Amino acid sequence: MLTDDWDWDIQDRVITDIDEWKRRYPIVQECSVSDDGERIAAIVETAPQKATVCINGNPWETEYEKIWSLKFSPDSRAVCSVLRNYEWTLAVDNVLWTEPYDFVWNITISPDGKNMAATVKKENAHTVAQNGRTWGISFPEARDLAMSPDGKRVATRVKTKRLASLDIFGFAENILTVAADEKAWDRNFLSIWGIAFSFDSSRVAAGVRLDKTVFTIAVDGNTWDATFAGIWEPLFHPRTHDVAAPVKTPRGWTLAMNGKTVWERCFTQVWHQRYSTDGEKITAVIAPGFGKWTVAVDGSPWTRTFSDAVLYPAFSPDHQRVAALVKEKNRWTVAVDGTPWPVDFDMIWEAVFSPDSSHIAVKAERNGLYMIVLDGKPDTHAYEALWNPIFSPDGEKLLIRCIENGKYCRKVVKVNDIA
Repeated sequence: MLTDDWDWDIQDRVITDIDEWKRRYPIVQECSVSDDGERIAAIVETAPQKATVCINGNPWETEYEKIWSLKFSPDSRAVCSVLRNYEWTLAVDNVLWTEPYDFVWNITISPDGKNMAATVKKENAHTVAQNGRTWGISFPEARDLAMSPDGKRVATRVKTKRLASLDIFGFAENILTVAADEKAWDRNFLSIWGIAFSFDSSRVAAGVRLDKTVFTIAVDGNTWDATFAGIWEPLFHPRTHDVAAPVKTPRGWTLAMNGKTVWERCFTQVWHQRYSTDGEKITAVIAPGFGKWTVAVDGSPWTRTFSDAVLYPAFSPDHQRVAALVKEKNRWTVAVDGTPWPVDFDMIWEAVFSPDSSHIAVKAERNGLYMIVLDGKPDTHAYEALWNPIFSPDGEKLLIRCIENGKYCRKVVKVNDIA
């Protein structure tokens, strides 16, 4: 996310009146907001079987029968799948891909917003379309979609054999594989999940099931030498082609790299692993026992455990701190290096570190209203809707994208003025 060119000077701007949209249109669906906060969009229905996209109060000129999966690209273009004359395609700021399809889903966008892909169905077969060009190969089924960091490659899980209706035995066959760049892996598997690209976009990994109780990781179709009783999604090292994945051994769950366990300790569960950006550390959610959740960093668990859930552990930019969402007694908060904030909420979203690692901000919900929480202190302002906060490049300001009193506002607030 490139934030240097964003407007960090104007403190408070009303972009559009959402309540006026609701008076104008019979149905206004959930809003999406661009990363820079300059644009807000929603699918609006003007009449039965007639819909369009409204951006900052201005509707697209074209109406469609249906619109699905509206989102903004990182470069602030509105992207969605649209149905017109019983054919689906992708619309990017109301410019359509030239080829129509029976259906379009799994819209995936590169980090710079320049490349887009989607899974598509045409003539009772599934395939992938990249930037409006359809793959020259198709499959009975395609599910999940992963895009490489450079946006040039796409991989999807595919079924290589079409099963007859009620063919319950066919589900026990190895008929699944990964297709990348219009070419399927040579080997099939019983199950596949968690497709991931390497940092340099050159390799593809996925969790695979070889038999009913035998699991491992495949990289470019080649499986690890070791197999396990269970496995979760793989993750490439941010600077090498090493692959880390949680695995189930006779002693319990632990972390493996390239087929060899790297953590000495085993746990009741391990998943959601994440590397620090320099690749020197790795963290994961673990369960040291039934009904106990916490975070481990390089295999060493936090002392504090939580009874309900732990999600999304993340390293600070300086790699020295780890923050995670934690749930205890049906209440959510953030734990930093094992210590939870002294406040809790009905719901909370992924924590965001400031560029200098000194602050943590989150979006939280309490009693139906939304607020920014900075370093464990809720802001005094509450909003009807709110999107995740974003720090300025110098870390001194926060971008707040919110709906307040029925109006969508773009606010730039100094960190020192929060709470």
